Amino acid sequence: MVEKHCSVVMFVIKGSLAGAAVYVAFDQGLLGNGNRGADALKKARSAVPPAVQEWANYIGCIFSLSLFPKVPSTPKFDFSVSETWNTGVQATMSALSVAPRKIQEYTQDGWKYMKGLIK
Repeated sequence: MVEKHCSVVMFVIKGSLAGAAVYVAFDQGLLGNGNRGADALKKARSAVPPAVQEWANYIGCIFSLSLFPKVPSTPKFDFSVSETWNTGVQATMSALSVAPRKIQEYTQDGWKYMKGLIK
């Protein structure tokens, strides 16, 4: 009985987090047109690295007060989310564009194989 309630609670928590993520994405304009999405990306690029650095410094402060060894500083990285996203989209669209031809080829090969087994 407890497991059932626990699974229901976990489902509600996961659904709430998913709903909150969709709401935040909609509120920030990520689900709108491309211009609002580009503005949101610029805003995130300027806000995320300082926030990560501040968090790392805060965690470093906490760890320096305790018995844990000092946490190394966060590495500086130059990672373009838009280029990575575009590469993924291009790969997906490329795979989808050749899918009908590949399915036809695989079907023909399968028929040839089946005919060979029957003979």
